[in-house]
Order: sequence, then structure tokens, then C-alpha cells
Amino acid sequence: MSDHVYKIVELTGSSSKSIEDAVENAIGKAAATIDNMRWFEIVNTRGHLDNGKIDHWQVTIKLGFTLHQ
Repeated sequence: MSDHVYKIVELTGSSSKSIEDAVENAIGKAAATIDNMRWFEIVNTRGHLDNGKIDHWQVTIKLGFTLHQ
């Protein structure tokens, strides 16, 4: 097994459906331009309210990927 070096980017995804969907939206968008994605960490979760009800979720993640060798 070789040693890895990771680069980390911070992203915020949003969704009107769920926290999980907000995370998947962020990762899905990143997958279009970032290779070798390996892990993510949720660092912040917040939501927007409209008339006392949840309107949408915003989830900030750190996304780790390995650098090309």
C-alpha cells in the first residue's frame, strides 16, 4: 500500500429535500471536476425557514481527494 497525500476542499450543498440530499448535491457537483475523491466530513449544518417551516437545508462539507502521482 502506498502512502497518500490528500487535498481538502470545503463545499456547501443545499437541498429542499434533506440533509443527505444537500451532501449528495455538493459531492455530485464536485465529481464533475475532482478526481480521486476519497472521503467527506460534515462540518456545518444549517437551514432556512419560511413561515416557521424548513424551506431548505445547507450542509458544509470538507471533501478529501488524493493528488495524482
